[in-house]
Amino acid sequence: MALIPPEALPYIERMIYLPMVLIVLEKDRKIVEDGKFKLKRPYIQLVDEVIKTAQAELQETMIYLQRHHIKVTRGKTDDTFTEYVFLYGGYEEQRRYLNVRLRNKTEELLTSYFCATKYFTKTGH
Repeated sequence: MALIPPEALPYIERMIYLPMVLIVLEKDRKIVEDGKFKLKRPYIQLVDEVIKTAQAELQETMIYLQRHHIKVTRGKTDDTFTEYVFLYGGYEEQRRYLNVRLRNKTEELLTSYFCATKYFTKTGH
């Protein structure tokens, strides 16, 4: 059976998490736009910057997976697990992820994106 190459695993993981990151960011951006913030623009600019970064990484990930003929699709979901199906080299591999793990990893990625934005790195915070 053809195993997924180890160097492809980070791209597969990004293909799982980046769409979730973008969904959260879009929802949060809408909340800021509609919210009663005194100064909305800095928050919106910060979220927009993170969205651009995540979109660029997702595009890079999609190109890598396409070039290596790897497909990642979401399978069944229940209250505890979400299943993902990986297609590579004519073989199919299914993996189940705990929903709590998916949420925590998404939150971790959001934190790293926000901490890495130019707004924080410029001022030294």
